[in-house]
Amino acid sequence: MLKTLFIQNYALIDELKVEFDKGFSVVTGETGAGKSIILGALSLILGERAESKFIKQDAAKCTIEGVFNIAIYDLQSLFENKDWVYDGDLCIIRREIWASGKSRAFVNDSPVYLQDLKILGERLIDIHSQHENLSLNDSLFQLTLVDSIAKTAAIKEKYKSFYKSYRKAEKELSDLHQLAQKNKEEQDYLQFQFDNLTEAHLVEDEQETLEAELEAITHSEEIKSALYKLTNVLSEDEQSVESGLRTALESAKSLQRFAATSTYSQSFVERIESAYIDLKDLRQEAERAFEGVDFDPNRQQIIEDRLSTIYSLQQKHSVITVKELIDILEDITLKLQNIGSLDERIERLEKEFAEKKKAVYAEGDRLSEQRKASVSATEKEIENKLVYLGIPNARFKINFTDKKELDATGKDTISFLFSANKNTQLQPIAQIASGGEISRLMLALKSLVADATALATIIFDEVDTGTSGEIADKMGIIMQQLSHKMQVVAITHLPQIAAKGSAHYHVYKKELTDATTTSIKKLTMPERVEEIASMLSGAETTVQALENARVMLKAYV
Repeated sequence: MLKTLFIQNYALIDELKVEFDKGFSVVTGETGAGKSIILGALSLILGERAESKFIKQDAAKCTIEGVFNIAIYDLQSLFENKDWVYDGDLCIIRREIWASGKSRAFVNDSPVYLQDLKILGERLIDIHSQHENLSLNDSLFQLTLVDSIAKTAAIKEKYKSFYKSYRKAEKELSDLHQLAQKNKEEQDYLQFQFDNLTEAHLVEDEQETLEAELEAITHSEEIKSALYKLTNVLSEDEQSVESGLRTALESAKSLQRFAATSTYSQSFVERIESAYIDLKDLRQEAERAFEGVDFDPNRQQIIEDRLSTIYSLQQKHSVITVKELIDILEDITLKLQNIGSLDERIERLEKEFAEKKKAVYAEGDRLSEQRKASVSATEKEIENKLVYLGIPNARFKINFTDKKELDATGKDTISFLFSANKNTQLQPIAQIASGGEISRLMLALKSLVADATALATIIFDEVDTGTSGEIADKMGIIMQQLSHKMQVVAITHLPQIAAKGSAHYHVYKKELTDATTTSIKKLTMPERVEEIASMLSGAETTVQALENARVMLKAYV
């Protein structure tokens, strides 16, 4: 239940703190006094989106804080899953909104995401307003009410899991079919590329080797001429290097005869012999190279043709090396293999999809059956409550039709049919019910939902619109009965309802010198008498209205 609500710098509120009682509390006040402002602030700590316009003029930020008693509402697992502090009894929710537009939310001082706050808020408070009366015409809203009454939460979660898996398989299968179609369109082109690259019999280092060989063939005459000159200089010419070294060697050896030259003559001999051996070896290698150089036009043509094939493939695939061409061939090979195996994958997934479809439709049938099992009793209870609320010939029916395709809510489309008169056919609520009838119907439904769920608090925001007198009195009785199971707060303009509260709060405006502020106070019994008398008689409170107020309060308080 909501124990305390603190509001600071929100709309017309400077600072406000109100402590709520358990049971049935009523909130009254003149139109425009700020009842909706307080409700709007409360909705912010329940996860509604915030805007900087909510902040009181000239304030840096606004703060809303609610203290809830959650001892009997089995929320420990939710807190543990969200990694929030759980103390077993109290839950403090705080929302801070800055003028810059920044907003933060906390649960027991742990920062939380807005969506998580909304999940928690839905477990704590149900705010029922006139706007929600309009949503009674919405099929999804009607389905949600039926699910609450039929207690389908567990089977619905299971169905949602099946449905999610089914839709995932459906998308994967659709994506594979699209991929298969796309692949088949490019398969011929991939095969053409594969054949070209395969037929080329590419070798990674081949290009460099061929280019070097082609250069040798192309310049064979120049190479042969240079090698010829080299061998001549080394040995053939009269002034050849080898001849000179032989002469030098003989001179160095002649120095060995003299003792005076023995310190260096041996070194001269060794070094000249080494140079002579190296140059002789070089000359022999050059001679062999000379013999090996030959111009072969046939081999040149073969190399040029081979390189032309390589260059053409490189240009076609926008690469510069044979290694890159080989990588492309491997990629194309893999793609072709995938295309070849795609039909098998599609066949496997089609079987899997068929199984998941069968499972989700079976679970959808079970969900629908559980909903329908509650319908008869629900229809009867609603009709009884409507008769009690002054519609003696009320008829109410929950109509089921199957959707063309399953969606996240199941196979059922729900339609609430209603008639207030014997001679009028059942029709959708939007087409036949008046505002007052919708208010009573919604109250009857909410009372059943409250019986079926474990809500901590329900707030009725002027749901009595369009009613008065005896009907308003009976609506108040239903709200009072609900308060035996949960905390009920009713914002009302009707004295018949206000008199039934175990606690009465009055919202009012204070006119200050430079501003107008909204405030709230819990009324004492004498103040309640004055307030209800004012609601009965209008602007001028009469003695009779005061007496009537005392009688009304005595009956219910």
